[in-house]
Amino acid sequence: MGYIPSYESVTLAASNDPSIHVNDLIKLLPGQALSSSGRPRLDYAAVAQLAFPFMLNSAVQAVLNATDTWFIGRLSPAATSAIGAVYWPILVFVLLFGGVGLSVQTVVAQAYGGRRYARASQATWTALWASAFSLPLFLALAAAGGWIFSPFGIPTGTLRIALDYWFPRMLCAPLGIALWSLLGFFNGVGKPLVTLRITVSVAVSNAILNQLLVFHFGLGVAGSAWATGVAQLFGLLLALAAFLGKPTRSRFRSHLTTRLLVAPLIAQLKLGLPMGILYAADITGFALFQLMQVRLGTVDGASTQIVMMLTSFCYMPAVGISMAGTTLVGQSIGAKTFDWAAKVGNGIIVIAVTYMGFSGLAIAAAGPWIMPLFTNGADPQAAAVAARGCVLLWIAAGYQLFDGLNLSSSACLRGAGDVFLPSLMVLALSWGFFVPLAHMLSFEPGAGWVDWLPQFGLGAIGGWFAALTYICCLGCMLVLRWSSGAWRRAVLL
Repeated sequence: MGYIPSYESVTLAASNDPSIHVNDLIKLLPGQALSSSGRPRLDYAAVAQLAFPFMLNSAVQAVLNATDTWFIGRLSPAATSAIGAVYWPILVFVLLFGGVGLSVQTVVAQAYGGRRYARASQATWTALWASAFSLPLFLALAAAGGWIFSPFGIPTGTLRIALDYWFPRMLCAPLGIALWSLLGFFNGVGKPLVTLRITVSVAVSNAILNQLLVFHFGLGVAGSAWATGVAQLFGLLLALAAFLGKPTRSRFRSHLTTRLLVAPLIAQLKLGLPMGILYAADITGFALFQLMQVRLGTVDGASTQIVMMLTSFCYMPAVGISMAGTTLVGQSIGAKTFDWAAKVGNGIIVIAVTYMGFSGLAIAAAGPWIMPLFTNGADPQAAAVAARGCVLLWIAAGYQLFDGLNLSSSACLRGAGDVFLPSLMVLALSWGFFVPLAHMLSFEPGAGWVDWLPQFGLGAIGGWFAALTYICCLGCMLVLRWSSGAWRRAVLL
């Protein structure tokens, strides 16, 4: 994946030596082809072919997320609503304090593009050390769950169920961060099939463990959380075996770069913290949004949680497409080919937006058949949950197009290392606009968390319209940031 000489330079070389063909002098980056005139062009088919394993991997991740919801949904709508109260906060804390794991793909891609192979493996070990250091923090968060959620007015029975799920998930969070770090290495070097095999193994083991722990051992929602943690440990061991295997050792010296170095750790923390803030700020908004829906009642809370999970089947493959953008942009920048980075990034954005638009409509249309699968038909509220969810799916489909802009643009910016200003954009828009708007549209007067905001009492439907407005604004802001080219000034290596 090395440096791509300019067309003019290789043409001059070929003219000086007739035995040399232009095609022999240009080493193509992924997604690149030559036109009939010999100039590099974007090959959408090749980009899609590279992105496809990333999409499959993220689709498996969506199945992994849906597994817990499906098993818990077999318990009761109350259990589903309770999990909805803590699902997003769990992701917020993992992303906020595990940002160094997110930085691995960017650093590895740029190091790989610049042929600094040992630096790629060293960045991975740095993130693994950081994940180990996060254990005391997540232990404290696990123990503080009751204090964290007490201000949100969650009913006592619902909160008790939610905390049963919260404690194991927080305790096992460092395992997930370590697994992200190793998978980020394979994604950064353009080997998503390795990531796919590991993720499939985690998904299968998680499903088996859910059945055993939730039902056979009677652990309920806590069993589902422990199943996720054990499955992540299994995936971590598989990923370590691949990372320390002979092919990786011989090229990346992964067995010789285990030492913790302070300077790379600080550099990756500086890169990873804004990445974590970007995602955590966005997800915090949705966590508060979800808590609002739980406060509205079981029907709104459960239907929103199921719709969130179902839309992840649009979201997660689009994340896979976008991750391909992170790798391609990062490798191109590592090879000092900034114009190609811009072109391939634009191609990724087009693919992601197209996919999100069509898939969102497809899931909304299938809502009447899908929603009942995630409810217990014997429960008296099951029909109401399914009916409300079908309406919400159409609203959710409306923002898929702009969420495609959001995901792909932010991923391309991440590949370039341009994360500080985008994280501030997300922070301001999520907390300063989305959360207040969702509160205003969801609650009736006097029923919300505060009384100084107007309240229109539209319930979950109003909250989802707030989400639609937010994601439209966010997608437009990030794609404008990418189009500005300011990311060219970000230098990591």
